Amino acid sequence: MKPIAVVTTVARKKDARALARALVEAGLAACAQISRIESIYTWKDEIEHGKEYRVLFKTVDERYASVESAIRNMHPYELPAIHAFAFEHVLPAYGEWIAEHSA
Repeated sequence: MKPIAVVTTVARKKDARALARALVEAGLAACAQISRIESIYTWKDEIEHGKEYRVLFKTVDERYASVESAIRNMHPYELPAIHAFAFEHVLPAYGEWIAEHSA
C-alpha cells in the first residue's frame, strides 16, 4: 500500500473540520490536517480571490476512490478540488501507520 495525500479546499472552517472528522472516523484516512490558505482562481469567467481552508488527508492509494466519494458527498462546492499525490519518500514506520489506519 502506497501512502498518498488527498487534498481538497473549502470556504469555512466548520466544513473543513466536518470533512476531516468524518473521514478519519470512517477509517478512510489516518490523519487530516487543516490549513488556512488564500486562493486566486477563475470561476464562471471571473477572477475570484478569497480565504479558504485546505484539508489534507493521509491515506493509501487503494482508498482514493472511497476518499474521493466521501469528500464529494459532503462537499459544499459545486465543483470541489479533489486531487492526490503519492509520497515519494516516507519514513517506513510512518507509512505503515498510515496504511494501518486507512484500511
